[in-house]
Amino acid sequence: MRPLFHPRLVNSPFNDPLLFIPFLFEKRAVLFDLGDIYSLSSRDILKISHVFVTHTHMDHFFGFDRLLRLLLGREKTIYMYGPAGFLENVEGKLSGYSWNLVKNFSNRFAFHLTEVHPDHLITKQYLCTDKFRSNLRAEEKPFVGILHEEPALCVSAVILDHGIPCLGFTIKERFHVNIKKDSLDPLGLETGPWLYKFKQALFNHQPPDSEFEADLGKGRDGKKKFILGDLAKQIALITPGQKLTYIVDVVYNESNVSKIIKFAKDTDHLFIEASFLDKDRNIAKTKNHLTARQAGTIAARARAKQFTIFHFSPRYTGQEQALQEEAREAYEGGLAM
Repeated sequence: MRPLFHPRLVNSPFNDPLLFIPFLFEKRAVLFDLGDIYSLSSRDILKISHVFVTHTHMDHFFGFDRLLRLLLGREKTIYMYGPAGFLENVEGKLSGYSWNLVKNFSNRFAFHLTEVHPDHLITKQYLCTDKFRSNLRAEEKPFVGILHEEPALCVSAVILDHGIPCLGFTIKERFHVNIKKDSLDPLGLETGPWLYKFKQALFNHQPPDSEFEADLGKGRDGKKKFILGDLAKQIALITPGQKLTYIVDVVYNESNVSKIIKFAKDTDHLFIEASFLDKDRNIAKTKNHLTARQAGTIAARARAKQFTIFHFSPRYTGQEQALQEEAREAYEGGLAM
């Protein structure tokens, strides 16, 4: 089964945290955090549609200017999410530049920003052609955990404590549709763009008895009509959706741990910070970060199927293996309990 999400940490675990998540068969990606993105190719940056920012400390938000520079003059809307104070922080970034020439741009580039509070979301839009001044009134709606939702997936957030509000994120596929390729040929079909439309029909709960047109195989023009439910039974294997969770910059306390375990429960892959070795847990607490042992323990208690630690303090340069081993031992010990 080929997963929908193909996450990768863009930088080394000692550099700015940044999780790039491209989607299978789509020229599209989302980003968790916006640290230094110079090692991310321009082609990949142009795929980004949504950016989810944990908080605006420099190492999590430094890449904003690079993103802005590459997208200026393009037909694009970037949806961005962040914690309390996020709108003011982005407005400060945008107001630091002179925009007298953007009136000559013909393309519509915009930032669609959402600020996350415990019980509500505040959303505003900033158009390039309006010099990134928000001339529309802010929209406010209740926050019940979900930031973004579409037929195939949703992105949720939890508010955690880093001395300031810091968001954790989960992206979850509603269910996964795996195509049984060996079943296509007997039906005169082959893989192609029509399979995306087929999957979207399933995600959109299109009636099983509705008609669906699929492209014919090589050398045969035209389409072939099927009943959607019958076609799904023949060519699709439907399994539980993939879940990824991203947790970074949190202090190890009862409230945070309880929230993270509930939020990340049974995740397929947990990306979690581990800034310090446990022998330095007092420093970790002072700086509102996790140790490798604490990260591994949380991963075990959340029953994460896989976990990756990152965001290491530079004091451990050359000691990456020690951090990895400490987290792994805690994880395996926690699963055994």
